[in-house]
Amino acid sequence: MIATPEQLAAAAKANVDVLLNLANTALASVEQLTALNLNSARNSLDSTASNAKAVMEAKQVSDLAQLQASLAEPRVEQAVAYSRSLYEIATQAQEQLAKVAESQLAEVKQGLDAALAKVAESGPVGSDVAVGVVKSALASANHAYDAMNAAMRQMAELAKANLGAAPQADTPAAEAPAVETPAPEQQAGA
Repeated sequence: MIATPEQLAAAAKANVDVLLNLANTALASVEQLTALNLNSARNSLDSTASNAKAVMEAKQVSDLAQLQASLAEPRVEQAVAYSRSLYEIATQAQEQLAKVAESQLAEVKQGLDAALAKVAESGPVGSDVAVGVVKSALASANHAYDAMNAAMRQMAELAKANLGAAPQADTPAAEAPAVETPAPEQQAGA
């Protein structure tokens, strides 16, 4: 089976198209991740500045304890929101890359099937047994790939369900009672 220059050029063009698609997918994911990180950093900076002002305005130790409890909840909410956004970006990238991989696998399978059919037609007597063995091995490999792909999808769905069930700042840190520290004059009198 000798490839013509036209066939080689078509194959090279298809490979370049696939590589460009993969590069665009990767760049889009990096762009989304960068935007997420910049927004998270900006929000964290704003939150830290406002929290620092609130701490400086506290007059009593009990005010600080109450402030500490109220500041924990928004941080937990931000962390959960960041995790969800990060998961969505990763899932979208994985889905797009999986589509490319599946299409490439389908093309390779078609090429192998065509090559095996050509070998079966032009091969010596008895080569049909060897071709049958190779086809059986390919069918087994395809079945294993499909099973693995199904398992990966189930794992992704389970992770998505677990992330969706993440508490909305219902953590022990956010619900912990404020610990009151005795005022300095109480400690001195003891």
